[in-house]
Amino acid sequence: MRLVVVAIGRLKQGPERELADRYRERFNEIGRKLGFHGVEIHEIAESRAREAVTRIAEEAAAISAAIPPKSTVVALDAHGKNIESDSFARHLASWRDDQVANTTFIIGGADGLSPELRRMAKLTMAFGSATWPHQMVRLMLLEQVYRAATILAGHPYHRA
Repeated sequence: MRLVVVAIGRLKQGPERELADRYRERFNEIGRKLGFHGVEIHEIAESRAREAVTRIAEEAAAISAAIPPKSTVVALDAHGKNIESDSFARHLASWRDDQVANTTFIIGGADGLSPELRRMAKLTMAFGSATWPHQMVRLMLLEQVYRAATILAGHPYHRA
């Protein structure tokens, strides 16, 4: 199963990009042994529309176009469920075992995701009740993806 992250906004060169790349590389190494085919990142420019409704619609269209066919969609949204790392790992393992071709994580911009995208999601998750910048959400997601792989591999990185 391939993991795809479709995110509004671009990570600039610097510590955020370096950390994101590190977690992605770590996952790719351990993930191959577990039946995962790596993580692809698709960055989408933020809409420049003046109205929030228009920005959300434009970003939703761009996100939808970037979701590969045969994807299980996971929305990262402030109103999503707080999921423990072990549970997240079980979701990934279940989709892999069900031979889902792609698990696609979608991260909206500053105005969030459209209702249509949230309805499309098999799982909607949040990283706590705080509001996070979309760049931080991407970093936390990549860390959790790596952590999930270590849980599935029985690696000592994850300690509850």
